[in-house]
Amino acid sequence: MASPVCKYRFGPFELSTRARELFKHGRKLKLRPQPYQVLLLLLEHSEDVVTREQVRDRVWASDTFVDFEHGLNTAIKELRGVLSDSAKEPRYIETLPKLGYRLIVPVEREAGVAGTEPAAAEDHEQQLPAQETPAPVEGKARANEASRTWTRNAWVLAAIATTVLASLFFSMRLIRARTAPREEPAASGKTPGGRLMLAVLPFENLTGDAGEEYFSDGMTEEMIAQLGRLDPAQMGVIARTSVMRYKRSADALEQVKRELGVQYVLEGSVRRDGDRVRVTAELIQTKDQSRVWGKEYDRGISNLIELQAEIAEAIATEVDLKLAPSRPASANLESKLSAPRLEAYDLYLRGRYFWNKRTAEGFQRAKEYFQQAIDKDPSYARAYAGLADAYALRSSYAIVAPNEEMPKARDAAQKAVQLDPTLAEAHTSLAVIAQNYDWDWKTAESEYRRAIELDANYATAHQWYAEELALVGRFPESLTEIDRARSLDPLSLIIGADRGAILYYSRQYDRAIEQFDAVLEMQPDFPRAGMVVYPYVQERKYPEALATIERWPALPGGRPWAMLAYVYGNAGETANARRALGKLLAPRGGPKPITMLIAVAEIGLGEKEKALDYLEAAYADRTISTAVKVDPTFDPLRSEPRFQKILRGMGLAQ
Repeated sequence: MASPVCKYRFGPFELSTRARELFKHGRKLKLRPQPYQVLLLLLEHSEDVVTREQVRDRVWASDTFVDFEHGLNTAIKELRGVLSDSAKEPRYIETLPKLGYRLIVPVEREAGVAGTEPAAAEDHEQQLPAQETPAPVEGKARANEASRTWTRNAWVLAAIATTVLASLFFSMRLIRARTAPREEPAASGKTPGGRLMLAVLPFENLTGDAGEEYFSDGMTEEMIAQLGRLDPAQMGVIARTSVMRYKRSADALEQVKRELGVQYVLEGSVRRDGDRVRVTAELIQTKDQSRVWGKEYDRGISNLIELQAEIAEAIATEVDLKLAPSRPASANLESKLSAPRLEAYDLYLRGRYFWNKRTAEGFQRAKEYFQQAIDKDPSYARAYAGLADAYALRSSYAIVAPNEEMPKARDAAQKAVQLDPTLAEAHTSLAVIAQNYDWDWKTAESEYRRAIELDANYATAHQWYAEELALVGRFPESLTEIDRARSLDPLSLIIGADRGAILYYSRQYDRAIEQFDAVLEMQPDFPRAGMVVYPYVQERKYPEALATIERWPALPGGRPWAMLAYVYGNAGETANARRALGKLLAPRGGPKPITMLIAVAEIGLGEKEKALDYLEAAYADRTISTAVKVDPTFDPLRSEPRFQKILRGMGLAQ
């Protein structure tokens, strides 16, 4: 007789049938009895379809009074949440309409030996605190009410996010006193530069409602922002752009460690069940994947103050990071927030979610949410900073004219600084306005440096400061600064592409092409990386430049036609260049072409006077490229008095 199966392995998961536990990368996950039974049934029939009737017969006895359809749907949603799976794009569980479900990943089976327990289960029972099993949902009425109240009260989770952060901060301060007498540099886990690096992996949304993704994403971003401000001299925190690539990812911690260069990761999840809020958080050391600290918090909405104290005490006792924050305990965290501030905070998180999409629609929705946050709490500085960023990027992305948006961005950023002079995001917004609209390079540098002084972990400040240094021709400093941004956000497409632009501006064409190609390998249609066309032209690699444009998607403002005219003109194919210019100047029903792009096309054709006419028009309405001083594209015009006059007007005289 064959031995019963005691372990199933699939992807990064392992199910122990003896211990009735599910592990991911060796760490135990919370799974209620019904979802566990559903998963076990799918594993037992991994090559077959499991019908809903089979699930009912196995999990719900015939004499049990439940709403089976609702119970099964709830179990499947919870199971998908634990596995970080999606019904629309399944990686583990496939739904077959009117039939049932099927597991779509390879499954390994390990037969058991009588009287033995899985080693992983034994290890983790020693490490993990006992956790209570949540009560099952009782019927549709409670589930529907939970769904209705979840969105209304999502801000409650924001308070818990702040609580977790405050607790981490307090515990680190206690650890400072505990570890200060010891000298253990080899065991500190810090980078060669002396800073410990930490990544906050995307918090999982276990509600089963995809509409609440904004909040789990917002909680991740808030964790990153506040942890990054604790002690930048000793701890660097990886930026949102890089960590969000691991959302619903089965990547092993070893891969995260290698790609992000971190010594610790913080993982977590959020769930709302009726009038209860549950947050889990876990701190893991990547070198051996050991669990430094972790706990689950399950409380009613009315007990948030007690929860704050409990988390602070727990982390102070259990976390063993060799870190010594030097700031006062209350410097950066708001442990008690008023109801209006909590509601404004929720709206702010929604705004950041859409702002990070970097689309016209995303900026518009972000602007609306930031304004709603301000309406809820007119003293909330972060909402004003978010509004400034929305206005500034709508202008920078040529969605709305600079003369229309930048004054609004300035007003919002100045209000944010007035309300909170220590807010790095607000100083960064002021800097980018001074850079791209005022052409006030001294003020821009001062504001960037102030932002970095306030929050050395704010990758965007380093990125935009690197750009400003490049625009004025300070390339060694610029490359140093952009590499600091990359260390904080290693997988950021925009930071990688901006590094390529800096290399191009500094005439390092081969390295620029290599950098742009690295970005395009991650996302083949990332617009900023389309700049690779220009170093190709400087290297006279015209076929490569043309091939890049031809496979590029339609870009706004006639950009592909301008690039074609520029490439063909430099390649000596004048007829093709003029044909492309004609398409640029006479768009069929599309938006008016961007003036700067017409100037670039005319440069390719060798029409210097026409190019200067368009540059002067762009200068007048402040849509001119701020890279005119350093961009090799404009080299044919540098000796022209009209061009030098433009540079002087922009404060960029040679």
